[in-house]
Amino acid sequence: MIGALAGFSVASLLTFGYLSWDWLEPELQAPGLQDPGGEIASRPHIVFILADDQGFHDVGYHGSEIHTPTLDRLAAQGVKLENYYIQPICTPSRSQLMTGRYQIHTGLQHSIIRAGQPNCIPLANVTLPQKLQEAGYSTHMIGKWHLGFYKKECLPTRKGFDTFFGSLTGSGDYYTHDICDGPKSCGFDLHKDENVAWEYRAHSYSTFLYTQKAIDILELHNPKEPIFLYIAFQAVHTPLQVPKKYLGRYLSIENVGRRRYAAMVTCLDEAVNNITKALKTYGYYDNTVIIYSSDNGGQPLAGGSNWPLRGRKGTYWEGGIRGIGFVHSPLIKNKGSVSQGLMHITDWYPTLVTLAKGELEENLGLDGYDIWETISEGKPSPRTDILHNIDPLYTRLKTRSPHDGFGIWDTAIQAAIRVRDWKLLTGNPGFSDWIPPQTFPNFGGKWWNLERIIWAKGKSVWLFNITADPYERVDLSQQYPEVVKRLLLRLAQYNKTAVPVKYPPKDPRSNPNLNGGAWMPWDNGDDEENNQINSNAGAKPCNICNTILRFKKPIWG
Repeated sequence: MIGALAGFSVASLLTFGYLSWDWLEPELQAPGLQDPGGEIASRPHIVFILADDQGFHDVGYHGSEIHTPTLDRLAAQGVKLENYYIQPICTPSRSQLMTGRYQIHTGLQHSIIRAGQPNCIPLANVTLPQKLQEAGYSTHMIGKWHLGFYKKECLPTRKGFDTFFGSLTGSGDYYTHDICDGPKSCGFDLHKDENVAWEYRAHSYSTFLYTQKAIDILELHNPKEPIFLYIAFQAVHTPLQVPKKYLGRYLSIENVGRRRYAAMVTCLDEAVNNITKALKTYGYYDNTVIIYSSDNGGQPLAGGSNWPLRGRKGTYWEGGIRGIGFVHSPLIKNKGSVSQGLMHITDWYPTLVTLAKGELEENLGLDGYDIWETISEGKPSPRTDILHNIDPLYTRLKTRSPHDGFGIWDTAIQAAIRVRDWKLLTGNPGFSDWIPPQTFPNFGGKWWNLERIIWAKGKSVWLFNITADPYERVDLSQQYPEVVKRLLLRLAQYNKTAVPVKYPPKDPRSNPNLNGGAWMPWDNGDDEENNQINSNAGAKPCNICNTILRFKKPIWG
């Protein structure tokens, strides 16, 4: 039955009810697939699921009103990562996952890679899937890339993935797969490998489509051979679109945005359930490591919630960078546990390559750590600090105390760092609200009953003991000036290793109207500037105090 469905389009599968999210019942399992036979490979299968814009509060086991039974069950049976950090927006998190390196070491310190920008993940960096390919893995990506595509060398299939099905840009319509980067720059964004997937235009809701593609790959692959499956769902990023059948259970939520968002999360949860069932059906599960991660904090203006954390997507408050994360696998020794070990999204690179018995050369310049023993056995994390970022192009604070930086650091610069229990922020860290679940702002910018903090004029440094005060309510910068000095010095040391920011203006040649109506690579010539900046060898340090600020308005994605 299941194998016979492979030849049908997703639209027809939906029509006949095969994608009803309960299609993988035990009686439908093909005979013999539960036991692939032979010896289980020593290298585990790796399934990495990345959710887009899912807030810290927006999972059942964090106390949410949103129903996520699959995520709750997988996390409860695995290891919940409750001291796990990501980046506040899309491109930075994805770049750090793929390279194992901080943004300051890839030139992606500022904002996102927009659809029309001639920019992409550093060409000289060896990516996670490339290292897994070297280790003998079959590598497949489904979903949102958002790491640049202006030239073919930037595409997922050129950066380590055997196959790719998904979008190249940052967001788009869930049904038509169209995206606009300006009123006169709109196009189709769904690709299969290096070709535009026109045949899927208006075919299916992207969460359904991506799930079916993942299941197809698992059905066709030999479970005796190791596979890396990276599924970067579009959900639950705006626009807030979801099949109507998911809205019924959330009619009690008055805020329309929150209601749609909740329904999208539940649909995503069911997608993860179907993928997990497929892993069991086709004989992968017993030798698989499933990793689930959000890519940044939720946006309350678009239905997300990070309560009780402070801040939101696009900020360096905990609500923007504390991620949902868990690992589920029969291979874990310490199942059913909660890890408080400090972890960061860059850590997946060395962790997974080591787990795959791959090689980690010293010249990779990784900022991540191998955290498998922390996850599987509950050992202390090897990580003691995280550079959240140094962004020299973000809007500088106009007023600040010249004494805040102690002559060590220009505190008008947006930066954030965590060292053990301490977290330091400088510059403009972003909107600092705490937004309780019952007080979601409505669309149109109407805010009410929100907790607000208005800082004294000239404020440019904040210090928190995150272990004791995870909600960032008590600023300790005045009480502990010596701690501030040490962390500012650490920022300055990190900055000496930074490469120049790459944030070029939009290229008019990117317009889909000039490229057959689709977003696709448009630059086929040599780009010496990109190659030079993307090669970190011999790059000069970026002195942020002397940087000319040309871009004042941040663009989130």
